[in-house]
Amino acid sequence: MPESPIGPYPRLPLAVRPPDPGCANVARKVAELVAERRANLVVEHLGSTAVPGLAGKGVVDLGIHPSDPVHVPAITELLLELGFQPQDNANAFPPTRPLVLGGLAPGDGDDAPRQIHLHVIPDAAEWSRQIVFRDALRGDAELVERYAALKHEIVDAGITSGLRYSMAKTAFIRSVLGDHAAAEPPIPIGATIGILGGGQLGRMLGSAARALGYRVAVLDPDPACPAAAIADRLVQAPYDDIDAGLELARGCAVVTYELEHVSAALADALDAQLPVRPGAFALRTTQHRLAERRFLESIDAPTGPWREVRTLDDLRAGALALGYPLRLKAAIGGYDGRSQVRIADSDGPEGIEAAWAALGPVAERVGLLLEPEIDFACEFSVVVGRDLAGRAVSFPLAANRHDLGILVESVAPAPPPITGAVADEATELAVRIAMELDVVGTLTVELFLLRDGSIVINELAPRVHNSGHWTIEGAATSQFEQHIRAICGLPLGSSDAHGPTAMVNLLGTGPLREARLVGVEAALADPLVHLHVYDKRRVFERRKMGHVTVVGAETPDEALSRAKAARARLRWLDG
Repeated sequence: MPESPIGPYPRLPLAVRPPDPGCANVARKVAELVAERRANLVVEHLGSTAVPGLAGKGVVDLGIHPSDPVHVPAITELLLELGFQPQDNANAFPPTRPLVLGGLAPGDGDDAPRQIHLHVIPDAAEWSRQIVFRDALRGDAELVERYAALKHEIVDAGITSGLRYSMAKTAFIRSVLGDHAAAEPPIPIGATIGILGGGQLGRMLGSAARALGYRVAVLDPDPACPAAAIADRLVQAPYDDIDAGLELARGCAVVTYELEHVSAALADALDAQLPVRPGAFALRTTQHRLAERRFLESIDAPTGPWREVRTLDDLRAGALALGYPLRLKAAIGGYDGRSQVRIADSDGPEGIEAAWAALGPVAERVGLLLEPEIDFACEFSVVVGRDLAGRAVSFPLAANRHDLGILVESVAPAPPPITGAVADEATELAVRIAMELDVVGTLTVELFLLRDGSIVINELAPRVHNSGHWTIEGAATSQFEQHIRAICGLPLGSSDAHGPTAMVNLLGTGPLREARLVGVEAALADPLVHLHVYDKRRVFERRKMGHVTVVGAETPDEALSRAKAARARLRWLDG
């Protein structure tokens, strides 16, 4: 077999280039190369370079639609044998729907290799949308002009990332597909939504889904989890049980998750069967603190200083470089203040040794994140809903207060020291991160406002979030309904706040025992109070058991004062 002319993928800066007739020659040559080895494989020329006269990045987008998904691995192997290369970025297409890259010159005296993206697309509906969009452009000169103008606007706005460039075109593409009755339809009412995780977030997501008429299936290791009461079907299994996850997926139209500590392998296995939203890439990136920090740095998002720790020497060197006080955190698995240790200057060398003794065993397995404590003026969060077309709707910022790592109260819209300028900057940043992660659903960004007025990101959560609970009564659309709308392909709702709203968490107290709450009548004597109890059967110290919301007060301070007063009237009976 002669050597293939497919060469390395040329790395070129993002630009909108004039129409390139050589791209058609490249597409034809690739189709011939594939057909020589497997005559029944048809390579279609897709994308902008398949439309005469259309400016674009100059990438030759090609596609193969297998007759059966079972053939995808063999087709991928053939393409790699031809000289194509797999994607090397973190957000690569999955093996069940791969994209391979290569370079090839048109010939006839033109020796400059063109960039080639060759997609293997087993899904018939996705394949149809690719063809419909291409043919719509080929048949409408005015549409070609509008599309070219949009591309120039995107690049002129300073976008240099190929991913951001593609995302910025999504709404236009979906609009064209809608005009040709080919847009991806919303998930119909009555379909089943799968939820990975049955805690309070899963319970409130399920309630929002049921209010819209959807059915709910939940995977959780606890048969008495809070979401069990609202689920049509409960699969009892750990979050890394792939067989159980596939059982959950049977009969579901879409799967979402209520926590980041779901196995990435499980999310990938499900993603091969049906949509997983907000997305498997967002899950993998945010469930690992080190991966999350690397991602944020890669998109020039502001973070505080940090170090990766794998050994005791790493910890000592990091402490010397960063200064005290410090937080040492497990890269995976820690939340609500768990799996982390504070190291103060006064602890001396013994503090380093004690921190390593506590978390060193997980360092080699998952890594540790070391960071200095930040002297902030305020901690706050932004919750963003993003739909299939890339449109994003942000809720007003919430000012938060944590105690030993657990959120204890939120006030929204965030009062001073959060200013309008800070809110605008943080919202724009959150929307950009949602786009970079290709979130379909809800993303929460937790931030610090520093004393000099700048902001830095603390953590990301590609899901509904404790700091967004105020939206249930305090906003036109709750974060939970917004998430369901987004993952089901429905229009996003208004995020307008009804007025100053405060939320305080109802935490457990004392030793592990049966949960029996008293004081409810006294708490609800205030007509502005709303009480949410999560139906957790057992209570213990600092466990999140519910929350209290106040909306309708004159000021944020009044709302928070009334919410705290209501919470103080509630208690858990002993024994």
